[in-house]
Amino acid sequence: MTMQFSVKNRDGPARIGELLVEDEIVITPNILFVNTSRIKAPNFADILVTNDNQKIKKPMIRIGNSAFSSLTDRDGGELSVNNYLIYPKDASKELHLGSIKYNKKTYECCIIPANKEVISDILKDNDASLFVVANSLQLLSQQSKFVEFMTELRKKIGYQRMIYLPCIGKPSSFALLAYIGVDFFDSISAIISARNEILLFPTGDLNKNELNEIPCSCPSCSKMKGKASEMNYLQILNHNYFALLDEIKRVRNAIALGNLRELVETRVRSVPNLTSILKILDFQHYNFLEERTPVVRKNKLLATSKESLFRPEIKRFQERVIKRYQKPKDTEILLLLPCSAKKPYSFSKSHRLFRERVFNLKNPYVVHEVIITSPLGIVPRELELTYPASAYDIAVTGHWDEDEKKMIRNLLKHYLEINVYDKVILHVPSNIQDFVTDLIENPIDTCVGNPTSKESLDELSDVLKKVSSKYDRVRPSKRAYENMKVLTEYQFGKKIAEKLLKNCKIKGKYPYQKIIDDTKQLGMVTKERGLVSLTMEGAKKIANSGEYWVEIYNDFTLKGSVFAPGVKDADESIRIGDEVIVLKNSRTCGVGVAQMNGNEMKETKRGEAVKIRHRT
Repeated sequence: MTMQFSVKNRDGPARIGELLVEDEIVITPNILFVNTSRIKAPNFADILVTNDNQKIKKPMIRIGNSAFSSLTDRDGGELSVNNYLIYPKDASKELHLGSIKYNKKTYECCIIPANKEVISDILKDNDASLFVVANSLQLLSQQSKFVEFMTELRKKIGYQRMIYLPCIGKPSSFALLAYIGVDFFDSISAIISARNEILLFPTGDLNKNELNEIPCSCPSCSKMKGKASEMNYLQILNHNYFALLDEIKRVRNAIALGNLRELVETRVRSVPNLTSILKILDFQHYNFLEERTPVVRKNKLLATSKESLFRPEIKRFQERVIKRYQKPKDTEILLLLPCSAKKPYSFSKSHRLFRERVFNLKNPYVVHEVIITSPLGIVPRELELTYPASAYDIAVTGHWDEDEKKMIRNLLKHYLEINVYDKVILHVPSNIQDFVTDLIENPIDTCVGNPTSKESLDELSDVLKKVSSKYDRVRPSKRAYENMKVLTEYQFGKKIAEKLLKNCKIKGKYPYQKIIDDTKQLGMVTKERGLVSLTMEGAKKIANSGEYWVEIYNDFTLKGSVFAPGVKDADESIRIGDEVIVLKNSRTCGVGVAQMNGNEMKETKRGEAVKIRHRT
């Protein structure tokens, strides 16, 4: 059996792939449906797992000596798993390695015990395409070890090989497990649950006797008449099969749309064990998630749960604000504002009112606006077009819970230690003032009830006029340059920002602005992307900075996009969505947007690595 796998879509560690097996294409993530003499797979199954040697016109993986087989020998099967189900995963490393020596790699598959210590040994000289995690049911119950093992396995096997978790796939867990990077599940849980009169749902499992009526309108349940308690084994099994199918399709659609994380946060709430796994993943394995999380997305980030506070793109935004960002140099007055429902903020009704009062000043550019918000914490105005600040939505109740307060206070405290202002104006409602005022030395409160009330806006105008008149006038052109500089520092870091913007001017009306060096355009910021998009001249100016570069082979002809087989090397700090410079023989030959992170570009041999915007 030969397998050929390629990744087509990515959403964090999750991916949609195409597996070519037995001349058929199987889309992943997917379900291996059990097909034996006693248990027949449903007609809609894309791929089977079986101990049957009869010819079946579907892609399959054959297994001998399995948990659901009475075979006593391999019987022509291509994978044997029973050795790893008769002893616990916490057995010694020596026992694991002794048991695996006969089954380390069989054809394209490899069984790997759920023990972190053996991963490196098993991967030596091992080019298997599919890794089957034995003892996975026991592993899942040990949340910290599960996350540690799965992230380590994915890092060690790389981006182009697949992971199969036997026995644990349920509709409630598909989203989270796919988010961690699992490619295949099976139908064993559906079979076992049906034997125990358990119906599977995305929101959890229910015994048939707990249901007052037929549970759903799937093809199995829609044929039922009578009570749910009267459902037999086959009816429950077929319901479970349809539940698996519906959810795996929902997961694939979520990956393609870039909103799998929202689905994950919805699903884990019904199973405490899954909630724990997500928390451990967020808190202890941020680097694993961040490396695989895009810097730009088109869809909204829906922050509707406590788990949203710890999403990798949110933590990355906060880190860059503290570590890369520095306020526009000539600003002396900090104006703290509340967020708005509409994003970007400047285009909302409330912020248009705030900005009118600022721009009516004789010296408006001495004022620096920073928005206080959850789940991001603080958003300087210059970053409002960047993701996720430009595209998040959160339930507004007027109530701030303790985690939100702690997060905002911590960020604001660090921000004010780095960025020093002469005056700070608080134009936020009292429920925000209550937990930030003590962090600010001599704050000026301009909010009278609602921030957009006439009384509040008039007070804001009066205070701004009085305070701003004391400072030297900041020219619009200079502030435009400073705004672009801090955005570029946020995007690329200080070194590249200084090099790119040296001797440049900024032209255009916000939010569409160009970086001009003499008569040459080096880059442009648009509302849609929110980051600097480079021209070839801009790429050449910063090409020797040693960052955000992709080197292609000398014999690779750059006509359209850069595909992975043409990548010789790449900066490991590149993330999906980053602006990257393409080099050949140390010379700049193109510039575009990364479609993979730097490590994946170097490792994989299939797929689009860089979408080229300009080339020589």
